[in-house]
Amino acid sequence: MEQYEPDRLTPPQLAAMRRSLRNGRAAMTRRSLLRASAGGALTVGGLGALSGCGIPAAGRTQGGTSAQDHSAREKVVNFSNWTEYIDVDDSGKRHPTLDAFRKRTGIAVKYTEDINDNNEFFGKIKPQLAAGQDTGRDIVVLTDWLAARLIRLGWVQKLDPSNLPHAYTNLSSQFRDPDWDPGRAYSYPWQGIPTVIAYNKKALDGIEVKSVSDLLDNPKLKGRVSFLSEMRDSIGMTLLDMGKDPAKFTDDDFDAVIARLQKAVDKGQIRRFTGNDYTSDLTKGDIAACVAWAGDIVQLKHDSPDVDYVIPDSGYMTSSDNLLVPNKARHKTNAERLIDFYYEPEQAAALAAYINYATPVDGVKPYLAKIDKDAANNPLIVPDKAMQARSHSFRSLSQKEETAYEEKFAKLTGA
Repeated sequence: MEQYEPDRLTPPQLAAMRRSLRNGRAAMTRRSLLRASAGGALTVGGLGALSGCGIPAAGRTQGGTSAQDHSAREKVVNFSNWTEYIDVDDSGKRHPTLDAFRKRTGIAVKYTEDINDNNEFFGKIKPQLAAGQDTGRDIVVLTDWLAARLIRLGWVQKLDPSNLPHAYTNLSSQFRDPDWDPGRAYSYPWQGIPTVIAYNKKALDGIEVKSVSDLLDNPKLKGRVSFLSEMRDSIGMTLLDMGKDPAKFTDDDFDAVIARLQKAVDKGQIRRFTGNDYTSDLTKGDIAACVAWAGDIVQLKHDSPDVDYVIPDSGYMTSSDNLLVPNKARHKTNAERLIDFYYEPEQAAALAAYINYATPVDGVKPYLAKIDKDAANNPLIVPDKAMQARSHSFRSLSQKEETAYEEKFAKLTGA
């Protein structure tokens, strides 16, 4: 297996990191939109249920390095997450689910919102992990491609299924078996992140948009289309449109997508590549249609009646942010108990009501309906089986592929 060089970021990866920090998902708060005017004021911060609780098959055999577990003696778990990525109740009380966990278990959660970008956070914890030291964190939340990297490096611990009965039973089939962690031996998803096509009905003025081809090829949309600055989202959606599987594509497939997007850039069809700052342009109608993150669109639709979305017949992309236990964590059992707690449908519903991303937990809908009926009936938040079947994931990349692909994508976007 090709070895990743953890101490060196290539120029394309550095460019991708800067792009993400400036306007990508790093610039998103998970509740990124103020429910202000329809003008779109922004704030930047933001197998179905199994019949039994059997033990899951192991994913990979190599694992991280455990430490002496102090969970029984030290009733604490240190949890690092992204900003605005956990529940807040209607009264403004922060993190009521964490309070409920503490009251039930006696385990206090030291919750820190210190993740602003995957690469930036990787740089923060890399020295300790590379040296075989405790990072001071028992749980971290990382996007799938970085979660895959840490698993490949052997820097996260294999989870104990006996501490995760709800997680194993209630994990949605959509997220159950990623190629980078088969059987979820090392990770469980926190939230899913669907990528769809969004549009402004007034700006379209009767123009039909149902596919990526419509965005790229309809001359009536020239200069009024945007794609995302996150490579896996824009490339993945275009791969699907071209009849390719994002889980199995080749170098030639990738190059064909780049060529197609470059043609649209050259003729002025694509206005720009954006992070979630497309939301302002979309609500104002400056952008008529775009590749978009579903969490943003759920929020925008509350206040902007002209904004809507479509799932192409070719399908849509879904990535995930994932819960992992780093090597040498002092409170692994406590961390696993907290992970399992969030796979109880009632707790998952509280998260979904606030975050508005796709829940990875089966059985959430009746609990969410008690909080927010619209959210419970929204397939972007609670995907039904038909919606799940149209979801696709971007395959894991080798270090060589990631470097080459980021370089080509950066050239395309002008990053």
